[in-house]
Amino acid sequence: MTAPTTDPVTATGDPRATVRRAAYVSVDPGVPVFGRKGSSVHVQAVLRELVRAGVEVHVVTTRRGGDVPADLAGIAVHEVPVARSATTAEREKALQVADGRVGALLDTLRAAGPLDLVYERYSLWGRAATGWARDAGVPSVLEVNAPLVAEQRTHRELVDEAGAERCARAAIGAATAVVAVSRPVATWAAERAGSRSGHVHVLSNGVDTARITPAPAGRAPASGAARDAFTVLFVGTLKPWHGLDVLVDAFADVRRRVPRARLLLVGDGPEREAVLDRARALGAGDAVTSTGAVAPAEIPPLLHRADVAVAPYPALDDFYFSPLKVYEYLAAGLPVVASAVGELPGALGHGSTGRLVPPGDPTALADALVDLAREPRARTVLGARAREAAVERHDWSVVVDRALAHAGVTTHTAVGAAVGAARPGEAHRG
Repeated sequence: MTAPTTDPVTATGDPRATVRRAAYVSVDPGVPVFGRKGSSVHVQAVLRELVRAGVEVHVVTTRRGGDVPADLAGIAVHEVPVARSATTAEREKALQVADGRVGALLDTLRAAGPLDLVYERYSLWGRAATGWARDAGVPSVLEVNAPLVAEQRTHRELVDEAGAERCARAAIGAATAVVAVSRPVATWAAERAGSRSGHVHVLSNGVDTARITPAPAGRAPASGAARDAFTVLFVGTLKPWHGLDVLVDAFADVRRRVPRARLLLVGDGPEREAVLDRARALGAGDAVTSTGAVAPAEIPPLLHRADVAVAPYPALDDFYFSPLKVYEYLAAGLPVVASAVGELPGALGHGSTGRLVPPGDPTALADALVDLAREPRARTVLGARAREAAVERHDWSVVVDRALAHAGVTTHTAVGAAVGAARPGEAHRG
C-alpha cells in the first residue's frame, strides 16, 4: 500500500482541465446541506468556493436542510428521496436504494450539458457517484471526513457492516482523487483503496478568511464583562470528547489567579447543564456565559469577543478530527491554546500560532491561559501569526484548489492563485 500524501501540493506538468459545471453529491441524511452543523458549514464552504469561481454547481442530496443562503442562490438542488423505515436494517437498505438513484440523476445532468467534475462527500452508503464518474470519464474528488464504518459501529448502530465496507471500498477505489481531513482518516481510506492507495491525500479543513476576520480595534467587551476582562472562548458542540470537564477545571484555576477572566461557551449539546453545574460548584459560575446553539453567521462577532480560544481535546485513541473551530480561531486572529493531539500541533504550526498543552491536564491548560492573560504582547504576536497562517494556508479557496489539483482539474479563475488578488493585504491583518 502506498502511503497517503500530505499537502501542500503544487500542480505540475500539463495544464489542468477547467471546471465550468460540477455536481456536488452528499447522500448522508445526517448532513443537512444548508444546515447549521459543522459538517453543513464544511459543505457550504466548498460550494461557496466553486460558486465564487464561476462554476455552475448542481447539488445532489438526500437532505436539503434549510433555505439556500443568498450567496449560493444560483445553485440547483436535486433532492433524492429516502423511503421511510422502521428499523435500522430497513434504514440502511433505504439509503442504499436512494444512492442507487444518483447515477440516473447524473445522467440527466450530463444530458443537459457537460459535467467537468463530480465532488462527493463520503457517506456510509454512498458509492454511485464516483463509480458513475469513473465510467463516464469525468474527474472526481471523494472527500473523506471520518472512518464512517467504524464510527457508525462504535457510536450508533450498524447492521450490515460488510455492506458498508463494500460501499467504502467501491467509492474510494473509483474516485480520481480521495482527500482525507487527517492522516488517520487517510490511512483508513488508503487501506480500502486497493491498488489505488496512491490516490489518497491528506488535506485538512479550511476557513473562509473573508467571512471571519480579526476584531476591529476597540472591540466591545463580552456581555456583562468589564472592558479589561480577559475572555477565553470555546466554540463547538458540548459533548464529552471536547474536554469540557478539563476546560472548566482549568478555568476555575484561571479565575482564581486572574479575577477578570471570563469563559464564553458558544454551542449547545448534552453536556451543557453538567458543564455549567461544574463551573458553579467550583465557584466560577458567575464568570461563564453559554450562548446555546447559534447560526454560522453569528460566529464572527462572537469570536471578536475573545482574547484567547481553546480546543482542550482529551487523549482519544482515535483522534482523527480536523476541527473547523481551530481554523476559525486562526482566521479571527486569536491565539489558540490546544491539546497536543492528532492534527492540532500541525494546525498551530507546532506552537507558532498558539500554545500546545498535554491533553487532559487542567493545570497545564490553566498555566498557558494565565501566561497569555498576563502577556498582551504575546497574544498580539500569536494572533497576527494565526491570521497570516489562516490566509496563506487554510483559506477554503486554497483547500478547494488543492483538492481539485489532485483530480487534475481547476476552476477557470484559478482559485488558489486568485486568493491574494481577491483579498489583498489579508495576510498582514490581525
